[in-house]
Amino acid sequence: MSTFDKKAVRQHIRAAIAALGNEHKSRASADISAQVAATAELREARTVALFASLADEPQTTALIEQAQRDGKRVVVPRIEGDDMEFYDIAEGLCEGAYGIMEPTAAMPVDASEIDVMVVPGVAFTRQGARLGRGKGFYDRYLSRQGFRAFTIGICYRCQVVDTLPIEPHDKTCHTIISE
Repeated sequence: MSTFDKKAVRQHIRAAIAALGNEHKSRASADISAQVAATAELREARTVALFASLADEPQTTALIEQAQRDGKRVVVPRIEGDDMEFYDIAEGLCEGAYGIMEPTAAMPVDASEIDVMVVPGVAFTRQGARLGRGKGFYDRYLSRQGFRAFTIGICYRCQVVDTLPIEPHDKTCHTIISE
């Protein structure tokens, strides 16, 4: 598939998200978080990989806090050059690359330690295909040796599409949760 196809999908989805009101986004984020928290995979997980949301993504703060209250080890990503590593958030967060809140911990978590990973994306299909922001951070991480986590893509309803321009290196999610 061409880069243009992916670019066009990203532009279309970003416009649809921008049209959502803040109240809608807030309600949808709460609904998505509740659905994720109710999954058997998350309930049984010891280590959960989440992400600090950007303004155009479903907000994960409540999900992070709930996982911590439930005694889960919560890890979030930090961008390091062309790579992404996950770190425990127990030591705190600070603003990092791309204006994203990132963990301050010094030692990354081994990919094999993560039981469940909640994955952001620009668009998803119901079958789990995912279109990211175009930098490939998640595709590369999901391809790592030892990575075995159950992956849950989260998004607003307007981000779920019938088909996506997928390439061989694009990784799919086990399930998708939207409002």
